[in-house]
Amino acid sequence: MNQSDTYLAFGRPNFSQKEIDAVSRVMRSGWVGMGAETVAFEEELAQFTRSSHVVTVNSCTSALFLSLIVAGVQSGDEVICPSLTWCSTANAALYLDANPVFCDIDGETLCATPADVLRCVSEKTKAVVVVHYGGRSFDVQALRALLPARIAIIEDAAHALGATYPNGDPVGSSGNLTCFSFYANKNLSTGDGGAIAVGDPMLAAELSSLRQHGLPSDAWKRFTHREILSSGQLQVLGYKMNFTDLQSAIGRVQLSRQQEFNAIRSRVAELYAEALAAISPGIHAQAGVLDAGHARHLYVISLPQSARIGFRDEVLLGLRAKNIGASIHYAPLHQMPLYAKARNCGLAVTESVAPRLLTLPISGAMQESDAQRVISSLKEVVALCAPTS
Repeated sequence: MNQSDTYLAFGRPNFSQKEIDAVSRVMRSGWVGMGAETVAFEEELAQFTRSSHVVTVNSCTSALFLSLIVAGVQSGDEVICPSLTWCSTANAALYLDANPVFCDIDGETLCATPADVLRCVSEKTKAVVVVHYGGRSFDVQALRALLPARIAIIEDAAHALGATYPNGDPVGSSGNLTCFSFYANKNLSTGDGGAIAVGDPMLAAELSSLRQHGLPSDAWKRFTHREILSSGQLQVLGYKMNFTDLQSAIGRVQLSRQQEFNAIRSRVAELYAEALAAISPGIHAQAGVLDAGHARHLYVISLPQSARIGFRDEVLLGLRAKNIGASIHYAPLHQMPLYAKARNCGLAVTESVAPRLLTLPISGAMQESDAQRVISSLKEVVALCAPTS
């Protein structure tokens, strides 16, 4: 089959025989739900992120939702987050009848800044959900120094496993409630799932209970006869949001391969960076994407400011016609009907930048030939679409 006939996904997972063997081992054990494998994965992930505790859940959306609960967010409270993010970031607040408030971003980093967040703070603000967009970290220490102590900082680190803060510490080590995603296209994939890194042991215990119906112990402890479920144990309303040992088996192998995946992503990013200037001087990547502390979950480029309206979408469709899985991250949330009543603090940068953003394929499974295919296709499509001033 010709390479151009093969669809190149923007974020394909890299699974090896090691992951297959790990899943087989768990299946043969007879225990596939949340058990010893999940405990081990949580401990290893805590070591990787240098966090005190990690609580796995069934998605990053659940991680955000439970984090807002333990942060005390209630009906009528305000939760600040950027508009340039996936809907889960804001929806977690809506699930609690709280109100998302959208802040602006920096046009080069595509992340919010502490100043952007502070412009949105009101007496009703209960929490801020910062987004480590694309794998570039937000300076949570700088924000904490400026933000009133009553306001919780929750980190949406769906893109940022393996990233580091400006001080060099790994994302997840801040002590804040930090939410990771293990969805199919993430740097660590278990098919789906998520986790919360947290510094406070009391919050970790509360999260562990909430993910499992509000019970004080999980199925592994009950069914291995370590604890007995009594009629007085269920006191709070919890949810069914637990992880499984099947996923954890995959996750443990994926975690051990992060250095391998990061090297692949770094090389793809380098090839893209070398090629962009030759394609068009007006095209540039997210600031810092080649920095050591960037997780490179996404490789996002900004098309020329002089390009006509609709140029980005023409390029996107042109790449897809060549079986290149380019994508858009994201359509701003404040422009969607669901959030029409949400307060914002002026989103001029978001509205200027978002229509020009395009995500090129990048993953731990890509080869250099894949990157070269993307580069040549982008060059052809940009020339064909011929942006005009």
